[in-house]
Amino acid sequence: MNKDKLKPMLFSTLKHYSGKQFASDAISGIIVAIIALPLSIALALASGVGPEEGIYTAIVAGFIISFLGGSRVQIAGPTAAFATIVAGIVAKNGMEGLMLATIIAGILLILMGAFRLGGLIKFIPYTITTGFTAGIAVTILIGQLKDFFGLTYPQGTVTIETMDKVEAFASNLKTINPLALLVGIISLVILILWPRVSEKIPGSLIAVIVGILIVKFGKLQVNTIGDLYTISNSLPKFHTLHVTFADIRSVASDGFTIAILASIESLLSCVVADSMINSHHRSNMELIAQGCGNIGSALFGGIPATGAIARTAANIKNGGRTPIAGMVHSVVLILVLVILMPYAALIPMPTIAAILFVVAYNMCQWRTFVHLCKTAPKSDIIVLVTTFILTVVFDLVIAIEVGMALAIVLFMKRMSEESSIKGWKYYDPEEDPDGMDLKPLPKQVRVFEIYGPMFFGDSEQIAGIDFKDFTKVLILRMRGVPALDATAMHHLEQFYARCREHGITLVFSHVNEQPMRTMEKDGFIELVGAENFRPHIDDAIEWATRLCQE
Repeated sequence: MNKDKLKPMLFSTLKHYSGKQFASDAISGIIVAIIALPLSIALALASGVGPEEGIYTAIVAGFIISFLGGSRVQIAGPTAAFATIVAGIVAKNGMEGLMLATIIAGILLILMGAFRLGGLIKFIPYTITTGFTAGIAVTILIGQLKDFFGLTYPQGTVTIETMDKVEAFASNLKTINPLALLVGIISLVILILWPRVSEKIPGSLIAVIVGILIVKFGKLQVNTIGDLYTISNSLPKFHTLHVTFADIRSVASDGFTIAILASIESLLSCVVADSMINSHHRSNMELIAQGCGNIGSALFGGIPATGAIARTAANIKNGGRTPIAGMVHSVVLILVLVILMPYAALIPMPTIAAILFVVAYNMCQWRTFVHLCKTAPKSDIIVLVTTFILTVVFDLVIAIEVGMALAIVLFMKRMSEESSIKGWKYYDPEEDPDGMDLKPLPKQVRVFEIYGPMFFGDSEQIAGIDFKDFTKVLILRMRGVPALDATAMHHLEQFYARCREHGITLVFSHVNEQPMRTMEKDGFIELVGAENFRPHIDDAIEWATRLCQE
């Protein structure tokens, strides 16, 4: 199967589709919809929007991404990764700003897929994705402390940034509502223990039902969704957007952030799903689908969406094997929206907070985080911890930017430490299968072997190569050099000029493909002379010996 072709996986799976598979997909889609209902509401509230916006996202984006996607089993919708980002955008620019940022993100995702950039996910270090994922989990947890403890903040309290939320929580801890805390603890216990009772019925649904019953029949003074938000069971409506260039400039960076995060989350989810069903996804088609899904979600009143690992895993475990399951999940949510949405007003806010606590715990990967801190190289640990701290203290944009810059610098430092140039006197055939018997080099010949990639971080080592007054030929053995950049090429040119000044012939041995292309493009081969590029060290030594005898 061609993993890179731009063809929705749905059209490939329908070729051999059967009624039996449809039954499995339909059952799985219904179960996933039941799981998605409380999660979509909770994540929408964590994102600073109304509960119906979460359902709209799961319906519209979920259907489009399943229909056009490059994965057999991906289930898309609102995810915890976006909660903090979306809340910040809504607080600064309102729903109009979020809508525009999401559309910009969708366009960027479509372009990324069209230009076949799906493979670039592998260039984002694991330490960065682990760091910002753990950071997002902490920000979600912090954001739910107010509702879990039932605190009351003075009017005008600013709680946009995570550190603002921490400060507000600490300052108003005396306003704790014991009844809200009790409901939150009961909900949390249900969420933790229920999977031991049944895996078919989601614990979040049981927690919601129990929370509603406790608050309603106990007549507890605990905030519910209906106390804070206006609930609507109307179907998603198409929204038009009036945009100016100033509007685009104000949210362009937010759109870029959403696009990058959506691509990372969706493709990571696809990789996890592939490992569970022994399949392959089409990364570029998935990016295009994610782009279309996000544009559709924004135009119908939703929020950013991406592949949801938990819901995708639930789909697989319940028998879903084609995109039909994801489409059924969206259709079922339409029925749920129309029939059951008014009852969402009864859900206690501490129960929503408890659900999000569990979501944060499941996404934080603390075991992976601790394992990396114990086993990874120091440079990777620095990137991991820095990304985590910046995500919590500042935001995801700064965390990814600084994390990537730090990872690149530390990687270059590590590579420069691995690169070296060593001179040797004797040629040992055991180092090269094409060698000859051990024998001393001619006195006028010097051999230097270069190890590792030669790039701007370590290319000054070339300037450190020395030679004697009686040296006539200098051989650079480059079998250990996989790559050569422009800076290293410049240093080689300077070294060649120095050799010419001293009447020394420069000979190259075993130059690999990429360095050879770079030298040829630069005109260096013509400058040095093609005859001075030898395929093996024995050939180079023989050639050097002949040059010394002339």
